Amino acid sequence: MSGEGEPWIPADKNIKELTSRVIIIGVLLGGLMTAANAYLGLYIGMTVSASIPAAVMSMLILRGFKFKDVTILENNSVQTMASAGESLAAGVIFTVPALLVIGLWNDINWVDTFLIAILGGLLGTMFTIALRRLFIVEEALPYPEGVACREVLVAGEKGGSGLIAIIYALLIGATYGWMVKAFKVTHEKVQGVAELAGTRFYAGSELSLALLSVGFIVGLRIASFIFLGGIIGFAVLVPIYGLINGFPDSGSNKGIGFGGIDIYDYTTVWSEQIRFAGVGAMVVGGVYTLWSMRKTIAQGLMKSFKASKSGNENVLRTERDLPLDKVILFCGVLVILTFFFYWYATGNIGMALVGALFLALVSFFFAAVAGYIAGVVGSSNSPVSGMTIATLLFTIGLVWVFGGLIMGMSETDMMIATMFIAAIVATSAAIAGDVMQDLKTGHMVGATPWKQQTAEIIGIVVGAIVIGPVLSILHKAFYITQSACYDAEGAGSTVCEDALLAPQAELIGAIVEGAFGGALNSPMVLLGAIIAVILIRLKMPVMSVAIGIYLPLYLSVPIIVGGIISHVLLSSARLRIDGSLEGKPSTAAKAAVKEVQDKGVLIGAGFIAGESLMGVLLAVFIVADQKWKGLGILPEDWFGGGVLDYWFSVIFFGWFVLVFILITARSLPKKGNLFGDLMYVLSDAAKRLRGVFKLPPVPDFSNQSDRKS
Repeated sequence: MSGEGEPWIPADKNIKELTSRVIIIGVLLGGLMTAANAYLGLYIGMTVSASIPAAVMSMLILRGFKFKDVTILENNSVQTMASAGESLAAGVIFTVPALLVIGLWNDINWVDTFLIAILGGLLGTMFTIALRRLFIVEEALPYPEGVACREVLVAGEKGGSGLIAIIYALLIGATYGWMVKAFKVTHEKVQGVAELAGTRFYAGSELSLALLSVGFIVGLRIASFIFLGGIIGFAVLVPIYGLINGFPDSGSNKGIGFGGIDIYDYTTVWSEQIRFAGVGAMVVGGVYTLWSMRKTIAQGLMKSFKASKSGNENVLRTERDLPLDKVILFCGVLVILTFFFYWYATGNIGMALVGALFLALVSFFFAAVAGYIAGVVGSSNSPVSGMTIATLLFTIGLVWVFGGLIMGMSETDMMIATMFIAAIVATSAAIAGDVMQDLKTGHMVGATPWKQQTAEIIGIVVGAIVIGPVLSILHKAFYITQSACYDAEGAGSTVCEDALLAPQAELIGAIVEGAFGGALNSPMVLLGAIIAVILIRLKMPVMSVAIGIYLPLYLSVPIIVGGIISHVLLSSARLRIDGSLEGKPSTAAKAAVKEVQDKGVLIGAGFIAGESLMGVLLAVFIVADQKWKGLGILPEDWFGGGVLDYWFSVIFFGWFVLVFILITARSLPKKGNLFGDLMYVLSDAAKRLRGVFKLPPVPDFSNQSDRKS
């Protein structure tokens, strides 16, 4: 993986890191990213990772003010603070607006929202500090966006060809993102459904350079398991469910793809049924992953304890975390504060005590799982809403047993307790993935962990202060969720057509209301758990497959394409040096492979940064258009050229993919040609595949030795 090994800034070198100018810029960018991603998440149901955009903006601002002594570690601190607000927004917007859906709130409560955000955000940060050594140093998980962010920071520091390459890649990624997402020249995804054998089958792909780049960074192995999960969920379980129960007939015509059948009816089965199998698989996979790594976790914690007790004077600068004993003490204080918050929110001291104890146990588990998932697929593609649903299911069971059966709480009180307990746990899980990505970047550039962890805490405080007022303003301006709008304006109100959809909040609200009304989708959760057990028995990486089951298949397709491109190009580099893919690669081949991989990661980082920046910029245009309607502010209204059909959309995307391949291939050794290498790699893959499925030889019992065996 690019960037592994020695950090960019050696451990024995001290340079500027967490300075006053960094804090000022980080606070401003953090507030901006929190607001932009809160709106984007409520509008379309997803947020964009702010690490890379923040890193780019930090470099532009610091260098724009002509600070000649700007360091790479200062830029890293700024992106750490700015990205914290984005992740905090993701955790809050998936849970807090559900209180509006259920009807427990009529407006956003600033104080309660702040307390949920600050308690959950700080807990998630503290837990990941304890896990930093395990996931980043011991396990060395990929953390694709962390690696990409490192490439952006290093390219800015080095200047020269590296900086030029990242700028070109950023412009290419931004151009593609703006054409597709803003101008809507082509389709964002190509998909269709066809009927066959009494059921329906889906094919489709998100046309995303960012996801393609993630696939290149994580490599073919992880990408293939994510894709396998997508096949299991979208291409196997949905058709089986449709064959048995039939598909809904909404008559919506919301998405007629190239098969001529409404895709919405197909995806409804996935979102309302099969996605819960992914939740069950992730829960079992998370438990198993933590259990299988229990010794490594214990060893990592012991090493952290020893480092903190040694006074840090004998520890390398790049390994100095915030003292773990102080971190655990602070976690205890946070749990106590959470107990008082639950008591205040529910008015039931018994439920508050149970909720706080549950938080102390489960929050660490979900923070660890979220940190692990982000290490595999990246923060932008980490299924935060899936983790939130899993948290919700655990919380519902807890409240139903202790609140309903033992304490006799009313359904309304149980819903309140469930939402407040789950909101803090979900927020801690959401922030965990971002913290791990940032710490991965810091580990590779040579940051001081305790300073970066301090920057993360500052960013969380800023995000917690900003998120409540932002949600309140958005709700008063547009209404958050159509359910809340209908409650206020009346069913069928035309005002509600412009309400922010907040799909995750709507789903969570429906689950909570259904659970305490007796309609929880437990069969699908159980099915996912059984699938996870089978995967464990087959010794497959259960979490990667479980993530794929939860994610829609169209997100997995560009990831696997990126993984295949990575495999072909890296194999080509080795083939041109060694002449074969058999045996161990030579030292020269390893160097050639690393050069190609570094170049691909650099270009991929630019593509991710460009597309992410356009996502944030588009959010600003959307907000402006909502405020000043009729002025033609949205970029899609500027020219009115229409959308290209599906085939031209694929060709348009394919051209950018070809650019990615050709730019990366320029770093290959000069001998040989890419087409010939591709044929060799395909032949080698086919030979290996035949070997996997080859049946064992039939014993010849006429032979005495076979008869004895």
